[in-house]
Formats: sequence, structure tokens, C-alpha cells
Amino acid sequence: MKEYELKAQSWLDGDFDQSTKMQILKLRAEDPSGFEDAFYKNLEFGTGGLRGIMGVGTNRMNRYTVGMATQGLANYILSHCEGDELRVVISFDSRNNSKEFARIAAQVLSANGIHVFIFDNIRPTPEMSYAVRLKGAVAGIMITASHNPKEYNGYKVSWSDGGQVTSPVDKEIVAEVAKITDPSQVKFEAGLRCGEIEAMGADVDELYLRDLLSLRLSPEVADAFGKKLKIVYTPLHGCGVRLVPEILRRAGFGEVIHVPEQDLSDGDFPTVVSPNPEEPAALALALQKAEETGADIVIGTDPDADRVGIAVRNDEGKLVLLNGNQTASLLTYYILTRRSELGTLGEGKYVVKTIVTTELITEICKSFGVPVYNVLTGFKYIAAVIKEREALGEEFLCGGEESYGFNVGQFVRDKDAPVTCMMVAECAAWAASKGLTMYSLLQKIYSEFGYRKEGLVSLVRKGIEGTREIAAIMEGLRANPPAELCGSPVTRVVDYLKPELTGQPSSNVLQFFDDAGDVVSVRPSGTEPKIKFYFGAKGSDADGKIDSLKKQFTSL
Repeated sequence: MKEYELKAQSWLDGDFDQSTKMQILKLRAEDPSGFEDAFYKNLEFGTGGLRGIMGVGTNRMNRYTVGMATQGLANYILSHCEGDELRVVISFDSRNNSKEFARIAAQVLSANGIHVFIFDNIRPTPEMSYAVRLKGAVAGIMITASHNPKEYNGYKVSWSDGGQVTSPVDKEIVAEVAKITDPSQVKFEAGLRCGEIEAMGADVDELYLRDLLSLRLSPEVADAFGKKLKIVYTPLHGCGVRLVPEILRRAGFGEVIHVPEQDLSDGDFPTVVSPNPEEPAALALALQKAEETGADIVIGTDPDADRVGIAVRNDEGKLVLLNGNQTASLLTYYILTRRSELGTLGEGKYVVKTIVTTELITEICKSFGVPVYNVLTGFKYIAAVIKEREALGEEFLCGGEESYGFNVGQFVRDKDAPVTCMMVAECAAWAASKGLTMYSLLQKIYSEFGYRKEGLVSLVRKGIEGTREIAAIMEGLRANPPAELCGSPVTRVVDYLKPELTGQPSSNVLQFFDDAGDVVSVRPSGTEPKIKFYFGAKGSDADGKIDSLKKQFTSL
């Protein structure tokens, strides 16, 4: 027998439920390649947690792999955290099996003597982050696969500050989870010492909404223009439907138009191929609804309501989609401008962005005299800066990443769609009060700071040969960095494998800057067989520069 067959047989012979065993037999008989894929390896618990296709097997998301991950997490908490009552917050989104996986995680933690706070229904990832700090928890678990296709689910771990775990805690948890090699090691049922499982619901919603609403900068403008602003909102079958329309209503925006078929919280995501607001196709129904109703703005959130995609009307009245860089730039400009007008932009205020996010944000912050911190890709690094600066008495204003994630204020330590949606609407109302649309405001920003265009190319290279090819590309760029970008000399090369020079954790990322304001970032994916090229160009010819840069780097 091959190793994967032996693993499968151990499940058939072991103390697994009958339904699981029947599914294994069916898979073995009807789908040999799927059977092999389900058992050829263990689903890896990485620094971001678990993510995989749902189904039976060691390489799938199921009650046993979730239980094993939770037991490893519980062991780490019990050996590293102090306190008479250790607490963990759990939330889940609308994906298939999310509620069941959350229940299993709660039971395992409880069986290990840990007090669990679990939401009574689907809630956004950012509300889980908020609840961790609210409840004084040592950790939080979110059951979600974010914007992945319907076949996937996942398990994200946050730490006591509400941010996703970072080094060294992430690696230490991974090591502890790796020690759980069999479901027999998992405490699925309570023993002598049992932690309480306590439900949360509307009480936490109210506190979360109250704190987010306190971040409003232009309530009087929302009162005057909010009722005139027509907003189409879609949760893409996710949990944003529970809070986004409500926060918009409370913030003074009464014309929120729903996409009824997408308000249905459904893990099959029946109206979209992929529930990802970064993809234009995902917002097709919302755009159609906006044309039917004459709406000004379209807003869409992903299933766990941490990412936001928007569309606005251009000067000809046509709806155009904005990318994550454009939305983050608009909101940063609005927040800093209003803070300046209100006299609340003093010392100790700052902005954070990831290194692959537009340099336009850097220029905006510089004009206001506000520090901007650059961090590695991933919102957990933004959260780490917030935690560090908070200890110094400084205040996080806002921050984001090009992949449609943004946050405002210090209440949440992750991407936060509800507060972002509120700020998008408020920014639109503020612009309207000045005779501008969101689109014309963006053009105003470009005229002030220079036009910028961004692009992204992902090259997929599968298998062992693909891994070698990706490594060779990175080695080649390190040994022979480009001398110019679009004819402009490269003036700075940043290698993030040199933390002593970058001040960042070591990461296999390269950046090339020229003297015209252009930048190229190259980063192999940590979870997929691909290498990503992020392009940023400045100037009236930025669109053409992006095309040239793509040709220059993707022909390597």
C-alpha cells in the first residue's frame, strides 16, 4: 500500500464517525485522483492558520483537522498564557460548514478548560478582532476562507491585541499544532475541567457599531447629503449583510439599495463564480442594480466582510470600478483633510500601508506632515505597528493594502469592511458638499500629487520545476538588478532578505525604485505556486509605463 492509502485505511479502521468512513469509501471507488489528493499529505497549519478544500481526509478541512488545529492552539495557550481564566473568541462566516467548525473549535477549547465566547450567528472578521480586546481574550479564531471559491474553508488565528498572529508566536503555534498528528490526541469531549462556552450577539454588535460610529468626521455633511446619495450594497452572500447596511443607516445614509439575491447568506455563492470584490464579475449584479436605480456608488464586501470593492460614476456618468490603491488613496486624503480642518491632526498621528501599496499614499501623508509606516504584505503587519505605536501613546489614523483591505482607528486590528464602507459613503457626501464626485475628487488628488497607475501580474509555475524557476528569477534579480525602469535609472534597490537594512522581518521580496517615481516589487507567493510582480508608475504616461514594465519583468 502507498502512504496515502495507509493513511486512508487508518481512518477507516480508526475511531471516526460512520459518515466520514462512507465518504472515504465512496471517494476511493469513484475518484481515485481525488482520493489520493485527500490523503497524500496533512493539511498544513501555517502562520496564517488553515485553509483548504472541504471534505474527508488529512489534506482537507473537516471536523478532525479543525479539531487537531484547535488542540494544538489550546496546548500553546495553556503553556504560554497566564491567568486564572483564559479566554478565546470565536466567529464564523457564511461558508458551508463554518458554523460546525466553529462549534467544534469551541468544544475542544472548552474541553481543555478554556472559556469560549462564540458568536450566535455569522459575523465579520473585524468584529471578531474587536471582540478579542473587548472580552480580554488571549486569542481569537475566525472560520473563513475569505474570498476563496465555495469549495474552501479556513481557520484564522488572532492574538490578544486582535491582530493576526505574528512572529514568534505564529511559528510557535505552528510547531505546537504540528505535534498533533492524530485525532486521538484531541479532547473533543469535556473532561473534569471544562471551560464555559458563552454566546455573544447583539450586545457586541451594539458596542462595535457605537465605536465605529465615533470615528465619523463629517456627520453634519452626512445629514445634509446622505439622504441624496444612492448606494447599492452587496455582501456577496456573506456576513456583511448583518452590519454594513445598519452602520450606513446610522451614519445618515438612508438610500441603501440592496441586491436581494445576494443578501442571502449562502456558502454556495450561487450568483457569482468567485465571491471576491477584487474581481469585476463579482460586482456585476450590483452594477446592474445601480444602473436600474441611478445609484451614485456601488459597494461590495467579501464573505467575511473585511475587504471592500467600490464603483463610482465618472465625468460621463458611467460606473467605473476603483482598485484597492485608488480607494485607499481617496480615504487617506479625505481622513487627513478632515482631521486637518477639525484641528485633530497633531503630533503622534500616523498612517500605515504595505510596501506593495501605492506610493500616492506616501505623497499624501507627506503633504500633511503625517508619518507613514511601510510594512510587509499582510494586515497582520499593520496591526503590529498599531500595537507598537499604541504603547508609545500614538494614534493610528488609517491604513491599508492594495488588495482591497482598509481600516480606520484603533478599535479593530484587521481589515474592516463596515468602517471602510461608512468612510466611503462619508467621503462621497463630503465631496458632494464641495460639488465633487468621488471620481472627480480622485482626479483632483492626481492633479495635486501626480497621476499614478498600478498593475499586478502573477506568474504561475507549478511543481518542482516551477519552484526552481521562481527561485532562479529571484536569484537573477538579486545578482543582476535592472539598471532602469522605462528608461529611468534605478536609484534604489531594497532586498527584504536583509532585515538589518530594511527594519522589517526577513522576507523574500525585492523592490526597485527609479528617479521618476516608479517602483516594481517582486514577491513569490507563500501559499501558491506563483510569483507576483507589483508595478507602480507615476506621470501622465503612467498607463504606458505599466505596459512596458509588465513586458520587461514577465519576460525574465
